[in-house]
Amino acid sequence: MSMSLGGGGSSDVPGAEINVTPLADVMLVLLIIFMITAPLMSHKIKVNLPDANPHTKPVAVDVPPIDLALEADGTIYWNDSEVDDAIFRARLGVAAGSNPQPALNIRADKTTPYRIIWKVMQEAKSAGMVHVGFITHGSGKGSGPGGGG
Repeated sequence: MSMSLGGGGSSDVPGAEINVTPLADVMLVLLIIFMITAPLMSHKIKVNLPDANPHTKPVAVDVPPIDLALEADGTIYWNDSEVDDAIFRARLGVAAGSNPQPALNIRADKTTPYRIIWKVMQEAKSAGMVHVGFITHGSGKGSGPGGGG
C-alpha cells in the first residue's frame, strides 16, 4: 500500500486519493453471495393461470338499483312501497349480502331535513352497502316537463 504525497515530494501535505480496493473487495463478495443465492430464490410451485381470450366477453349480471325515496316526515319508500324502520334495515341487510350488490339510489324531498338523509346513509353504511348515490331533479334549461325553450 502506497500513498501519494502530492507533487515533487517537497511538500508535507498528503494528497487526497480514495483507496477503492476495499470497496471492490466488498462488491465482489456481494456479487458472489447473490450469484449463489439467486437460483435458490426461484419457486417450483405449479400455478394454473387463466387464459386471456379477447374474443370472449364476460357475462354481465344486470342488477336493478334500489330506489329509496325519503319524505320530510321521515317516511321511507323502498322501490315505491312504504316500509318501516325494521323492514328497511332487514332489506338493507339482504341487499348488502347479495352478490353483485345493487346500487342504492336515494331520492329526498327538498324539505327533508339532512339528519334524516344522514340517518339513512349511516344505516346503509352499517349494513354494508357500497354503492350509494343520490337522484336529483335537474334545474337546467330543458329539464323536466315544460322546461327549456
